[in-house]
Amino acid sequence: MVEVRHQYATVSGHRVFYREAGPSEAPVLVLLHGFPSSSRMFRNLVPALADRFRVIAPDHIGFGRSDTPAHDAFPYTFDALTDVTEELLRQLGVTRYAIYVQDYGAPIGWRLALRNPDAITAVVTQNGNAYEEGFVEEFWVPVWAYSDSPGPDTEAGVRTALSLDAIRWQYLHGVDRPELVDPETWTADHRDVNRPGNDLAQLALFRDYATNPPLYPKVHAYFRESQVPLLAVWGAEDRIFGPEGARAFAKDLPDAEIHLIPGGGHFLLESHLDTVAGYMRGFLTTVGQPPA
Repeated sequence: MVEVRHQYATVSGHRVFYREAGPSEAPVLVLLHGFPSSSRMFRNLVPALADRFRVIAPDHIGFGRSDTPAHDAFPYTFDALTDVTEELLRQLGVTRYAIYVQDYGAPIGWRLALRNPDAITAVVTQNGNAYEEGFVEEFWVPVWAYSDSPGPDTEAGVRTALSLDAIRWQYLHGVDRPELVDPETWTADHRDVNRPGNDLAQLALFRDYATNPPLYPKVHAYFRESQVPLLAVWGAEDRIFGPEGARAFAKDLPDAEIHLIPGGGHFLLESHLDTVAGYMRGFLTTVGQPPA
């Protein structure tokens, strides 16, 4: 039985929850979750990889079991979430690591890479976008409208994302075997993002998401210059970040390993855990992960 340690660190005055497993001297893999989830989305992936890697999966501020400061007490931006992740890794003595990015975890991971390219040994992107081609227009229209012109009229279109029905949809859309998805996933996420005052924090992140696409040219340059090993394992039926977003990585990383998983949606680990873990083990072994 793999021991998964559930721990807290204090980062810039805030308690950050993280899951950790695996030998301390093993190569490090940092798992960065998306909206509206937490490190809970990695509850089964962590033990599946911890025999070979030191796996670290934090909850971002405002998510899961990490602190949820008021929106006027913490700058809910992707820069700020990256600051917290960077400092947590520093406290844990992690200097070189691979990243797994999904949804919100992608812009955090790209910022970490742009700040310190030499720290990133490999990238696994599971429906973690870095190209305009990845945006499914129907989903993103209200987000861009709210970012462009925040106010009561545009807020209604994004506030629905905090509802139980919308969060359930994120987990189930496109999934060929929805009975494999634990209903606790969407009920727990709904509970967490709707903690008192957290709606305003989430709205701030919706507004700030517009800062991510302008970073893409720098991210693409980082890919071209570093040729960082990259695995894209992507739920092919995702209607948030579509499969063209996975294929686009090959434009700047011609050796990228890209797999579109039929019957998989946005939260691919819920229905296709063994497939994802298998691709990851093969990929990370092939690229030769150095120790931290």
